[in-house]
Amino acid sequence: MTGRVRAVTVYCGSHVSVPEAYLELAAEVGAGIAARGWSLVWGGGRTAMMGAVAVAARRGGARTVGVIPQSMVDREWADHDEDELLVVDTMRERKRLMEAHSDAFLALPGGLGTCEELFEVWTARYLDLHRKPVVLLDPDTHWSGLLDWVISLRDKGFVPTEAIGALTVASTVAGALDACGVS
Repeated sequence: MTGRVRAVTVYCGSHVSVPEAYLELAAEVGAGIAARGWSLVWGGGRTAMMGAVAVAARRGGARTVGVIPQSMVDREWADHDEDELLVVDTMRERKRLMEAHSDAFLALPGGLGTCEELFEVWTARYLDLHRKPVVLLDPDTHWSGLLDWVISLRDKGFVPTEAIGALTVASTVAGALDACGVS
């Protein structure tokens, strides 16, 4: 990454039954993005952590750019309060646009979709397809099993140490946002 951070893509849980602590974490991230004068790029959803991060970012004055597939708009999952809503046909287009609009990537606790998005940008960083920071916020060991598994893949020779080094893991919101500002 060259220059200063202008926009951060946040990947996070969108399932409506996540514990309140995760909604609060997402809101803290959104507020932190706004406080730094950055824009938020996110999946364009209005529920759960996705909604919390966007509402807090907007409340703090951040510009918000949602990227969402038409099928999710049709299900009425879209957040229509964003500054810009980019509606695409496929999840692949969604991820491509999110990457193109961002200077850094931050994954919060989440499920399968968050894992998939994290692995794609993490792999691309390792392969030098981009130089943007990829940061994992893990305040409560949500990701410890996944990280242990990746380390075991390294130990078996499937993942080079340099690939693991392409991901920054932070345990606090401030640490995660600080890591988004470096390459």
